[in-house]
Amino acid sequence: MSPSARAAPRRRRTARQQDLLRRLVDLMAAEGFSQFTLDDLAERLRCSKTTLYALASSKQELAVEVVREYFRASVPVVEARVEAAHGHAEQVTAYLMAVADYLRPLSREFLEDLLAFPATAEVYRFNTAAASARVRQLVAEGIAAGAFRSVNAHFVAEMVAATMQAIQRGEMFARLEMSDAEAYAELASLVVHALAPAED
Repeated sequence: MSPSARAAPRRRRTARQQDLLRRLVDLMAAEGFSQFTLDDLAERLRCSKTTLYALASSKQELAVEVVREYFRASVPVVEARVEAAHGHAEQVTAYLMAVADYLRPLSREFLEDLLAFPATAEVYRFNTAAASARVRQLVAEGIAAGAFRSVNAHFVAEMVAATMQAIQRGEMFARLEMSDAEAYAELASLVVHALAPAED
């Protein structure tokens, strides 16, 4: 999940196209996308199929654009939370909690569709990898500042990435009936408490 989104160079869109894409994001995030045809989408959004084709050449490509847009829009939201946090532990918590909060509105239908379609699943995997790299950076900064125990930041990031990938694949929901957002919140608490320096 943030802070990146795999994509070709971003298309230059009109204000109307950008508004339509945002509405598509809202619709698909709430209901998924596998069950929709382009005719369904055009009817729900009160636009023509030609207007949809201006965003992408097929329903599959449109779904990819929606997923990219969702994660692309997360970058400033998540990073603003990190910037507002004071202290290294608070930044790690802020980052993971911001990811959790950003995922919270996503329906189970959307997440299942996202993972079932290889192209959208790849966008999610790429963003999960970017998020683990960001955690690694925040942990390394905390270690250097003496705010965290001296641990291997790469190992911590790998463990975080493995947990994120399990969350992404729906394993937390399957085993624990825990939503992705709830799982990220638990991950934030675990990481920060594990890194806290030992008390004298």
